[in-house]
Amino acid sequence: MRAAVIFGPGSHERDLQPFQRSSQDTWTIGLPASSSDADTILIFGGDGTVHRHLAQLVKLRLPVLVVPCGSGNDFARALRLRRTRDSEAAWRKFSAGGGNLRSIDLGVITPLGNSEPPHYFCCVGGVGLDSEVARRANELPRWLRGHGGYVVSFPPALFRFAPLPMKISLPDRAHPGEWQASPPKPVVLAAFANTPAYGGGMKIAPQARMDDGQLDLCIIRDISKLKLFCLFPTVFFGRHIHMPEVEYVKAERLRIETGRPLDVYGDGEYVCQTSIEVTVAPAALQVMMGGD
Repeated sequence: MRAAVIFGPGSHERDLQPFQRSSQDTWTIGLPASSSDADTILIFGGDGTVHRHLAQLVKLRLPVLVVPCGSGNDFARALRLRRTRDSEAAWRKFSAGGGNLRSIDLGVITPLGNSEPPHYFCCVGGVGLDSEVARRANELPRWLRGHGGYVVSFPPALFRFAPLPMKISLPDRAHPGEWQASPPKPVVLAAFANTPAYGGGMKIAPQARMDDGQLDLCIIRDISKLKLFCLFPTVFFGRHIHMPEVEYVKAERLRIETGRPLDVYGDGEYVCQTSIEVTVAPAALQVMMGGD
C-alpha cells in the first residue's frame, strides 16, 4: 500500500513507526499530487492540521486516517479515535480490508459579496463569542491550548464581549429557493456544526451527525453575562440546548449577515469575515473509523 503522511505541529517521523509494520507498504511525506500517486493519507495532528488540508483532501478523494496529535482533537474523537493506539488499530483493520471506511459530510463557508473562495470545515464553525474565544486560545502556548485552552480563554473573552446584531436566514421550506429570515437581533454566538463537539470536548451541537446532509445550528441570543457564565459548564454535556435563550435547529444551508464584518472561525482556525453562507458538502471525505 502506498501511504502519504502529513505531520502537523508537534508530531515527528518517529510517531509513524507503529504504523510501519508491513514491509509491503511504501511511505511518502506530504500530500500526493494526484489520487494516482497514493492509496491513502495519514494525518498526524489536530483539528487545525486537518482543516488546513481539507480542500486538497476533497480533491484527492483518498481514504484518510487521523492520528490525534494536536492541541485540539475533536474531529478525531468524533471518528472514535481518542488515542494514538485507536488510530493504530484502525490502520491495521483498514490494511486487512476490515471495512472501517465511512464517507462523511463537510461544512462549507462561502463569503458573500466578494470573490474569496469557499472554505471547508470538518467540525464546527462559528461567529460571535466563540470566535473571540478561539482567537484568544490560539495565542496561548501550544501545551496550554491542549489542556483547557478554550476554558482558560472563555472568562476574559466573556468579560469584554458584547452581543452583536446578526441576521440569520434559513431556507424557506414552504417556498423552495427562498430564504426565511428574522430581523437582526443581538446574538452572543451562532455555531454551525458538522460534529457534536469543539473546543476540547464542548458539545455545542450534541445531536450533530457527520453523514446526515445537514448542519446543526446553535444560536445563543442576548443573555446576561452572569447567566452565560453559569451556562458555560452545561455545554460540555450538551444540556444548554434546553434553555430558553438557546435556539437549536438543523438545516442544509444558512446565511449569517452582519452590519459590520465579524470574524468567522472554523475548526478553531480563522476563516474569513461575515457576511457568509454555510452549506454542506455531502459525503465529501472518506475516513477510517475507530472502534466503538
